Amino acid sequence: MSVDRYRELEKPQALRKKDVVLMATVTSFEDLKHPTKSELRQFAELFSPLYTASSEEARRQAVSALSQCEQVPSSVAFFIASQPIAIAAPFLMASPCLDDDQLIAIARCQGAEHARAIVRRPALSPAVIDALVSMRHARLPAKADKTPVAVDKAPIAEQPATPAAVPSTQQPLSTEAAEAAQRDEALRQKIKQLAAMQARPTSDRLGLRTATDVQEALMVRFARSRDADAFATCLADTLSASRWLAERIMMDISGLQLATTLKALGMDAQEAFFILERLYGHLKESVGGVSRGEILWDSLQDDECTRRLEAWCRADRYTYADKHEMSETEHTTAAANDGAEQVAAKVRRA
Repeated sequence: MSVDRYRELEKPQALRKKDVVLMATVTSFEDLKHPTKSELRQFAELFSPLYTASSEEARRQAVSALSQCEQVPSSVAFFIASQPIAIAAPFLMASPCLDDDQLIAIARCQGAEHARAIVRRPALSPAVIDALVSMRHARLPAKADKTPVAVDKAPIAEQPATPAAVPSTQQPLSTEAAEAAQRDEALRQKIKQLAAMQARPTSDRLGLRTATDVQEALMVRFARSRDADAFATCLADTLSASRWLAERIMMDISGLQLATTLKALGMDAQEAFFILERLYGHLKESVGGVSRGEILWDSLQDDECTRRLEAWCRADRYTYADKHEMSETEHTTAAANDGAEQVAAKVRRA
């Protein structure tokens, strides 16, 4: 029997039972490939009291097991990540259940040890990296301020004989702090540059479907007069798609599909607000001083709108291109049959 098993037997009977129940709960949860909302809620309700009543060794084992699980409830994940670093470290370094907001909050609230564990994750988003660098940069002045205080509080007998020696002892420390600040700032700017390279500027429309100035002006004009028929025709022409697609986009009474389309076409925000509010009256309503149309517009991401619009147009081409090709084939076949009949008639007359 191993030493760990002997130590297990030394524990009180009640504590051993809690440890067994905790590990059994974690193991059964791990076996759920696709847990339902009810199962996630039940696990969240059971885990915290069992964790609190268990031994530290059982806590470590449970957290280590859950760090590899992809379906840990958000409340449980934040609870585990906020535990002392001796327990939370594997979860902070490996768990896929912690989102960016949780990682930033934990790093800010729990301190440097938790932040160092987060840094060791295999992948970090630019937002998390920027937040970690900012926290590191914010801690530098506090560290630099401690040195003069320690010198001032030192006994007079221990201070150097000449006053000129004090600046010389503080000079390397201030220089080191300044160099560290410069390195952190350079790293921060580099991270921002990398993040900017990943995010395409809104002005860059190369290769994307874009509405011309004339098309934008026509859509604004038809929206002002609430001429839905003419607006649908102009929208279909802008998309190089069928009128059926344009009408289907406009039939979404929430305005979401038209807002997605206008954003994917790179339309100016103010003109898009005007079109949406004229065609969908409920988007004029104000919520906290902001219209519903603006709230809807700001909730949409440019790249996601572009992908959705391209998918709609691709499906439209598949639907109507086939019909057009079939129609052309039928016309060609009919013309060929007419030509053959004419030749046969000439042969019979001859």
